[in-house]
Amino acid sequence: MAAVRRWSEGMSSDNIKGLVLAISSSLFIGASFIVKKKGLKKAGASGVRAGVGGYSYLLEPLWWFGMITMIVGEIANFAAYAFAPAILVTPLGALSIIISAVLAHIILREKLHTFGILGCALCVVGSTTIVLHAPQERQIESVTEVWDLATEPGFLFYTALVLTAVFTLIFHFVPQYGQTHIMVYIGVCSLVGSISVMSVKALGIALKLTFSGMNQLLYPQTWAFTLVVASCVITQMNYLNKALDTFNTAVVSPIYYVMFTSLTILASVIMFKDWDRQTPTQIITEMCGFITILSGTFLLHKTKDMVDGPSLTTSISMRSLKHEEEDGFDEGVPLKRQDTSRIP
Repeated sequence: MAAVRRWSEGMSSDNIKGLVLAISSSLFIGASFIVKKKGLKKAGASGVRAGVGGYSYLLEPLWWFGMITMIVGEIANFAAYAFAPAILVTPLGALSIIISAVLAHIILREKLHTFGILGCALCVVGSTTIVLHAPQERQIESVTEVWDLATEPGFLFYTALVLTAVFTLIFHFVPQYGQTHIMVYIGVCSLVGSISVMSVKALGIALKLTFSGMNQLLYPQTWAFTLVVASCVITQMNYLNKALDTFNTAVVSPIYYVMFTSLTILASVIMFKDWDRQTPTQIITEMCGFITILSGTFLLHKTKDMVDGPSLTTSISMRSLKHEEEDGFDEGVPLKRQDTSRIP
């Protein structure tokens, strides 16, 4: 209790606003994964699946409802980055994994094992640890300050590495391995996402300053960040849809979270120098919290197809058969698809 009291007294009002917005965002985004998945399945049953290049889901109202839910969550997430550092906001995305896993268990019948529940608990503990030791938000008076940070050699080098990796994945690995290896689609989403978050934070700061009376829309840097955000979001949405349609939701969500969060924290540390304002003890504690979250997502991943009781094999087989009968395709092998000649 004493630690919580010290935290609440020392935490800035901006960090508290960012915390509330980040939690709200996770609730909406976690639910959107399930709704979009249902929409993709329904669209794939009567048209060309997104996983093989189809866009029939654009005519499916259920997918659009899920998309709207995700947009609401992303808007809340967008606002959170304007008030709090990425090291605080991004790891709280673990809450969306919990929401997604629980709803997948209830709605999609993707079994949540007892150890999966433990994984959810670890995610909560890790998130709480990071929140209690997060750095204060950096005080920025103009979008040009963010631009100066973004154009420093360290972050320019990171951006060059990310772009090289993304283009390599898209033009070389996606055509050959996109349908069989989940890391290809998720890799594109995560790499682009780390740049997207930095631009979202810059744009959020610009809008926050504008609403407070210091107009930042006059600066070309604001519109440059806007262009980067739009390009990154479109790319992320495209490849995330492919991943969701091709692989199991209970696997896509945690893997995407782990990669996206790790790369975003790295990008934030390089660009905004978050750790420069913290002691080694705080940094180590944050990393321990993050490792705890990773452990939780690992448990959710490894136990997603496990069931309690002696009839493990029979239960999985019956559930897999039932999914095939209802959805028209098998989703039993999440990481590396065995039947690559599946008809849409």
